[in-house]
Amino acid sequence: MSRRHPIISITGSSGAGTTSVKKTFENIFRRENVVAAYVEGDAFHRYDRAEMRRKMGEEAERGNKHFSHFSPETNLFEELEKLFRDYAETGTGTTRHYVHDAEEARLYDAQPGTFTGWEPLPENSDLLFYEGLHGAVVTDKVNVAQHADLKIGVVPVINLEWIQKLHRDRSHRGYSTEAVTDTILRRMPDYVNYICPQFTDTDINFQRVPTVDTSNPFVARWIPTPDESMVVIRMKNPRGIDFPYLLSMIPHSFMSRANSIVVHGAKLDLAMQLILTPLILQLIERKRRTI
Repeated sequence: MSRRHPIISITGSSGAGTTSVKKTFENIFRRENVVAAYVEGDAFHRYDRAEMRRKMGEEAERGNKHFSHFSPETNLFEELEKLFRDYAETGTGTTRHYVHDAEEARLYDAQPGTFTGWEPLPENSDLLFYEGLHGAVVTDKVNVAQHADLKIGVVPVINLEWIQKLHRDRSHRGYSTEAVTDTILRRMPDYVNYICPQFTDTDINFQRVPTVDTSNPFVARWIPTPDESMVVIRMKNPRGIDFPYLLSMIPHSFMSRANSIVVHGAKLDLAMQLILTPLILQLIERKRRTI
């Protein structure tokens, strides 16, 4: 953690909705004139798309049916921790981009499924903003979580997470339901061991809970809408959070525990704006006092 060079880390599984949460942060940064250095979690995968497919085939031949993007073997955890540590100490660091599709290929002049070269972060940023799979990961070799000043978990209930992943991968990536299901099954041990434990260390978790039947996510025709959802917002340390103010500002919200507030799904953006804006401004004010 760093008073001079703060780090915000957004963590969630594939299909959890971290990209939507990132947009809310971008709106806050824009409104409050905060300059963020953005880091994508995909940039710290160990293998590009072709290499990963080849490694998966090799591991499958060895009998390993659970080789996935969630594990230490397929990610550069040491490099990610070094980036967080370097930024916290100096306000700079090195990252790269993973090129997801044709649009990004034109932007970065690289083939889809590959990485750009490693480059330094932009200078003079107010904070580092990470969004990806492992923003609070802890293993026997690394502790990424210890370097982040504000850790946010995006954690829909598991059936909803699978529905969102199925719809995204089928509509945007052209995968079949069977292929996405195989991916979910293959990732499950690493999901349990390296994704779930992070949400104990996060400062705030946003968990969307559908209020419609999602019993069989593999045949669901639609993703439950915000109007068909509630969101449980859990604060690890509720000290300093003005819950009466939040309850008065967010219609139909209520407290489910002393550290948890429940809001209607359509009010998630409002809730995030009210909760996160003061925390971001505190980080910036703390930073300015040290300069």
